[in-house]
Amino acid sequence: MIILLQNISIPDWMTLLVFACFVLMAAAKLLNSPRFNEFIFLIVSNKYFLVQGKNSEIFKPFNVLLLLVQILSVSLFLFLFFAHFFESVTLQDTLVFIQISGFYTIFIGLKFYIEKLIANLFSIDTHINQYLYHKLTYRNLIAILLLLINMLFMYAVNAGTNAFIAVLVIVLLLNLISLLYSYKTYEKLISNHLFYFILYLCALEISPYFVIYKIVMTQ
Repeated sequence: MIILLQNISIPDWMTLLVFACFVLMAAAKLLNSPRFNEFIFLIVSNKYFLVQGKNSEIFKPFNVLLLLVQILSVSLFLFLFFAHFFESVTLQDTLVFIQISGFYTIFIGLKFYIEKLIANLFSIDTHINQYLYHKLTYRNLIAILLLLINMLFMYAVNAGTNAFIAVLVIVLLLNLISLLYSYKTYEKLISNHLFYFILYLCALEISPYFVIYKIVMTQ
């Protein structure tokens, strides 16, 4: 992994985005401090789901605030990624960031809607709601870790190609681990509907990312 001292001037709007993420996290903590503390320690303890698992409504203010952090953090990393790998993208291209964040928001929103639609068709809304809640929670936590990496790349070091790839691989692995944990939690339900689960896995957890990869690589 090649990491050099950062000597690139970071635009003010990127700093404001980082600040906005911390404001959103502070708002979530003020809204429900005990829940936020349990959420932060989810990486080492499962207490969050044991305590908050019965309240798996996704569009609660607490979850929405952290989802906004996820959108900003992930979009910022993708922007830095594209700025590094594509010469046509510079750190001054705010329009590119807006496009990335807009696409990411639409992507997760559309994916969520389709998953809810499938749950309604097969009358498994309760199980799917809990699964989506687990998945959203883990991805919000990963996004906060990614925010710290964004800050490192923006203010401390000038990350090379290997560093970006390593972070991308780590994030994908963390997502995979969180999915496997969620699948293990609902192992009995999955085994009773194995055929539909395989269809779901291929259609909504693999194909969308493959399509995105193909679109990016053809640019």
